[in-house]
Amino acid sequence: MLAQVKRRRRSPAQRGRAGHFTAQGFLFAYRYSPLVLLSLVAASFLIGCGKQSISQSELRAITTEIVAAAESISVHKPEVIVRPEIHTVSGGKVSTDHIYITLEGDSEVASLRKALEGIAHRHHLDLAESGTGVRRFDFIFHNELTHSIHVVSPVARQPRAPAGRSASGPRLAIVIDDLGNDRSAADSLMALPFPLTISVLPHLPLSSQIAEEAYRRNDEVMLHLPMESERESSPSEGTKPEKIELRVGMNRGQVHEVVTAMLDTVPHAMGVNNHQGSRATTDPALMQAVMEELRSRGLFFIDSRTTASTVAYGAAQASGVPAASRKVFLDDTPTRKAILEQLDLAARDAARDGSAIAIGHPHPATIAALAEEAPRLEARGVHIVFASELVR
Repeated sequence: MLAQVKRRRRSPAQRGRAGHFTAQGFLFAYRYSPLVLLSLVAASFLIGCGKQSISQSELRAITTEIVAAAESISVHKPEVIVRPEIHTVSGGKVSTDHIYITLEGDSEVASLRKALEGIAHRHHLDLAESGTGVRRFDFIFHNELTHSIHVVSPVARQPRAPAGRSASGPRLAIVIDDLGNDRSAADSLMALPFPLTISVLPHLPLSSQIAEEAYRRNDEVMLHLPMESERESSPSEGTKPEKIELRVGMNRGQVHEVVTAMLDTVPHAMGVNNHQGSRATTDPALMQAVMEELRSRGLFFIDSRTTASTVAYGAAQASGVPAASRKVFLDDTPTRKAILEQLDLAARDAARDGSAIAIGHPHPATIAALAEEAPRLEARGVHIVFASELVR
């Protein structure tokens, strides 16, 4: 039986930048008095069929109704987070409220769906449903997304045994990189019934949403931090730099500015691993600046080891940042057979050394191989844990 993961207390630094206002939106929980709630709901009835858009006050009034409906259907008061996001379109700026609701059981989800149908009908909104691992309901007004309701459960449905440092035997952490664009892949990953460390690229359309959902599923969130690659300086390689990344020559202030902006888009990040970075991670001055920044935030570091010449792990140790290094890449060859072989290699490394970290990507073959092989790894006595449990 695979490990049940209990929510661990996080320090303020580890909770990401929840509550910090950014251009991407800000995180807050709606908690209104009955009088304010009634006034906002009443205002929402002013929405008419002839309007082509919804005002901010009307949108928030609908949000209040959704929150009230969620809180009324659950025996245990559900955790509800609202994250407004502002988008620029040809006609100007529009706002979408992303609402994250933690519910348990199909009956509560069914009750919420019924309540949402009623709200949509009253306000002349279209309702769309999607998602597998994470259920999602969208409100649409004249082809404009006004609300996206993400229903997540605190743990996957398959029971898990306790996991963590107390587990005896070899331990294996599986980090999945490059999240932030593909919702279906993220949903499939979060439905897997064992601990995963989700590493999210910043500044992508779904970065914040996927990080928020992973956190509410009790998976561990990391920032997949873009860094300069050697290949960027070689036109023949055809590798373009990321729009925002850490580059050789940046000073401490520039590193702080870049990392701050990235963490604003990946809430609840507890640690960092490098995305690319074959040039950046060989530069001692840049790595020292990075580790000073991570230490100030209480974040750990996983060296993806995109080059054998990396000095990142040593810089982390010298700066007092909890750190570890990747042992195995799972899907350089993204086929089921090759990935299963790499998982076996990672398990053997963990058995030999006591622990190991494997990094993969959200390919369909990777997700399928993980779902197939994880129970067999546990049967072999290899415990799947979070990356934070292997840093030192």
